[in-house]
Amino acid sequence: MEKSGEQMVDVRSVVEAISTDNEDAPLYQVESLCMRCTQNGTTRFLFTEIPHFRKILLSAFECPHCGERNNEVQFAGELQPRGCSYSLHFSAGDQKMLNRQVVKSESATVKIPELDFEIPPEAQRGTLSTVEGILTKAVDDLQALQEERKKVDSQTAEAIDQFLLKLKACATGDSSFTFNLDDPAGNSFIENPFAPSLDPSLTIKFYKRSPEQQASLGYLVDSSQLGESCDEESIKEVKNTSDQMKREPHGSIGAAAGHRAIAQVNSAEIAENLFRYSTPEEVMTFPSTCGVCAARCETRMFVTNIPYFQEVIVMASSCDACGYRNSELKPGGRIPDKGKKITVCVKNVNDLSRDVIKSDTAGVRVPELDLELTSGTLGGVVTTVEGLITKICENLERVQGFTFGDSLDDSKRSKWQDFRVRLSKLLSLEEPWTLIIDDALANSFVAPTTDDIKDDHQLTFEEYERSWEQNEELGLNDMDTSSADAGYN
Repeated sequence: MEKSGEQMVDVRSVVEAISTDNEDAPLYQVESLCMRCTQNGTTRFLFTEIPHFRKILLSAFECPHCGERNNEVQFAGELQPRGCSYSLHFSAGDQKMLNRQVVKSESATVKIPELDFEIPPEAQRGTLSTVEGILTKAVDDLQALQEERKKVDSQTAEAIDQFLLKLKACATGDSSFTFNLDDPAGNSFIENPFAPSLDPSLTIKFYKRSPEQQASLGYLVDSSQLGESCDEESIKEVKNTSDQMKREPHGSIGAAAGHRAIAQVNSAEIAENLFRYSTPEEVMTFPSTCGVCAARCETRMFVTNIPYFQEVIVMASSCDACGYRNSELKPGGRIPDKGKKITVCVKNVNDLSRDVIKSDTAGVRVPELDLELTSGTLGGVVTTVEGLITKICENLERVQGFTFGDSLDDSKRSKWQDFRVRLSKLLSLEEPWTLIIDDALANSFVAPTTDDIKDDHQLTFEEYERSWEQNEELGLNDMDTSSADAGYN
């Protein structure tokens, strides 16, 4: 390693080397310009991969003339389909939580709401640090120009000094605060020391990127999606489409057209409409935007009725530009008055093959493993019991970035390895286990293995009244439908 470290190479050879899939990538050194003294320093590149997380490029610069040093983490892999948002709450006096490892990509933003403080992406580029390290670096950056500020604007410098006292109290754990990490690229991470169990102080959410966030990541986004004015041709096209929709007589679309044709005794219209609308699974296609590359694509949608469940809307998108595919299942009809808890006792292979519909508001629990996933962890999926357990295993390994890395101590590593073995034993059916899906909106479903759902004694459904906290999280407490009810009446 020392011999390869002494050899200077050009930038092109480094780019070609890190573009390959070589797992044993060596350490490269490139002569580069120091921004402080304008002399030549040395930049070292190392292409590596955090197990079950991301491929990253580590770079470190050092100038032998002035002593300037800095390091940076860049993500060499792809952008994730969705953005991620981490929220970690710190209690005063908890010094241990400040040592949690943090991967902050070059597109991530750090916020502390209690101090109205924000670290934009360009302030601290991609870093591999801890919560304390990120806050300490922010304090050092603010203190760097304080002497110059006192000479120019003493009031501003004094206000910054007062703010630094509060920020230092957070960095040392003397005051409680909330550490928010938001990354539209989905490549940032905060360690969960309790994994695979839930962390009561850590909240993780995944979201669909807005057009503005797509543009900030370098994707080509249509100007009309950014809220700007559309061109005349687009406006004209939309106007013609809306006029055409308005001219369509009431009752001529859908199954109502068949009834109208029968009432008018028009045999030609009867045949045409009944053949076209005899099935409720009519596939509709409409233009949309790819959630990964922001290119124009098509979304297909149809409404179907699942026996023993309810009417659902199935949506599927595919992008010809980047190959991304996405499928969603949305509930149809009104919001149920009660939540639903589904319990399945898995004993044989037939139970693993049960169809499962898990909505994005459902949580999953396996009591035998003390495993619990909150609502929204896996999103809405249509799969089987076996597929759901496989997705849980893959998601835990992907989200918990430091699961098997060098930064994990032996006790935690053995804990994770033991959990993986126990999780894999669920699919081998060495002993019976229980799958519980709790959905506050009752939009999840597990198919029975018998013709009549009453004859399936391993599957139980339980309805319950939602708590005030659940209604608050779903936005139902502030929902006012009196105007709509009056309009329908």
